[in-house]
Amino acid sequence: MILVAILLALAFLAVLAVILLRRAGGGRFPWLQFYMKGRESGFIFREINLLRRVSIETRLENPTALFWSIKMLDRALKGTIIKYRARSQEQDPEYNLLLSKLFELRKRVEFDQPKYKMGIKSSRKLLPKQGLRIMLPGLGPFGSMVVENLTRYMAVSHPQGPKLPDGFSWKNQKVGIYLWRAEDAGYFFQTKVLEDFIDRKYPILHIAHSDNLIRTQKRNSLRVETEIAAELFPLKSIDLASEVPEEARGLRCRLADLSEGGAAILIGGKARVGLPIKIQFSMGETLVVMSGVVKGITFDQKKNRSLLHMQAASSSVTMRNRILVYVYNLFGERETIVLGKKPVTPPIERSSEEIILKATPPAPKPAAGNAGS
Repeated sequence: MILVAILLALAFLAVLAVILLRRAGGGRFPWLQFYMKGRESGFIFREINLLRRVSIETRLENPTALFWSIKMLDRALKGTIIKYRARSQEQDPEYNLLLSKLFELRKRVEFDQPKYKMGIKSSRKLLPKQGLRIMLPGLGPFGSMVVENLTRYMAVSHPQGPKLPDGFSWKNQKVGIYLWRAEDAGYFFQTKVLEDFIDRKYPILHIAHSDNLIRTQKRNSLRVETEIAAELFPLKSIDLASEVPEEARGLRCRLADLSEGGAAILIGGKARVGLPIKIQFSMGETLVVMSGVVKGITFDQKKNRSLLHMQAASSSVTMRNRILVYVYNLFGERETIVLGKKPVTPPIERSSEEIILKATPPAPKPAAGNAGS
């Protein structure tokens, strides 16, 4: 008798749950199936509840697609942003927290795609124009790029980096090579230089292939190429990082790529690894301020310019959301932002101990009545 009562109670609760889910959905969509599908896809109850709420507010025809469809997630994100913008609530903490959670789910679905999970084992899989960082024992890095990938070897551009002794030849040198494969991960392998064609019009090296690539670090944030003009401000310490816009003029630079976790910044001259910096730039009418530490440098000796690889410090939820709206191109920002002319980067100053990036002095403010000059 007690068992029958328990079974009846459970059946009643199940029916009640289905009724409540349907009412919460504002229609006849099978929300119980939605929750079951979410659990099968590896989402926890809190995440499923969030997606249900968003699918109702944005009136998606097939909410279940949110568990695997990037297109549907982008539509949900876009609908949420438009809704809060119409209310002038873009600074609302609750809205930014909601948006942040949606972006986390968006990233999760993005990196569940096979292209991010299937690594490579052989250097034969590398494509032309793949960037490389070449290390000699105790010396480097040297910047290079795959020019052509053939069956027996790779042809790469002649490495650019620290000054080498007169008469130095790369031939027969044992080298370590680091690379970051787009939409995949970082890799490292050791190999040998077969030939050094320094005397050609376009100097190249022939490097032996390796079938033992080590996958060092998977991508955890989506990175996109860009050409946004920006200003850079060296910091005395990363502890001084803030999102307060600078009024003084900084070093003019250009963003080569951007993600929520950092940026690649093109400057004139050199800088040093470990330098704390702050950058600010506009994306349309949106101002973005990021701070971080230079973790790596690719120096182009011929053009006397450096590509700084900055790892961002912790950003506020609001600032991170601004960046992600651009990264995921929800409103076509990457096509509509006017880039203008590429900025001319100023030279740097050298100290006797190391090469240190220094900021240019602030430009004097125009006198009253001369604003248009």
